[in-house]
Amino acid sequence: MNGAVYLAVAIVGEVIATSFLRASAGFTQLVPTIIVVVGYSITFYFFSLALQTIPVGIGYAIWSGVGIVLVSIIAFFAYGQSLDIPALVGIGLILAGVLVINLFSHSSTH
Repeated sequence: MNGAVYLAVAIVGEVIATSFLRASAGFTQLVPTIIVVVGYSITFYFFSLALQTIPVGIGYAIWSGVGIVLVSIIAFFAYGQSLDIPALVGIGLILAGVLVINLFSHSSTH
């Protein structure tokens, strides 16, 4: 597998783990806590593999940017989190930054 696939797996793991943090109720609920720990374990393992071919700054920018967007979408549907216009603009700018890196930057791979 290549670095982009590893990064995608890391992002999915992080989004799942982060989405279950609230349900873990401060790590007092067993099943959500297990999902959080397993999710973050998968995340860091696959992120470490991705960083073998993707520069750390670029990898982290993509990982955190996509994660923010996806977690915000999940929080909207799962927890009823409302987003005002400034939040939506900010998330849009984050997404735009990730797209610029992926589409125009020559730094994204070695």
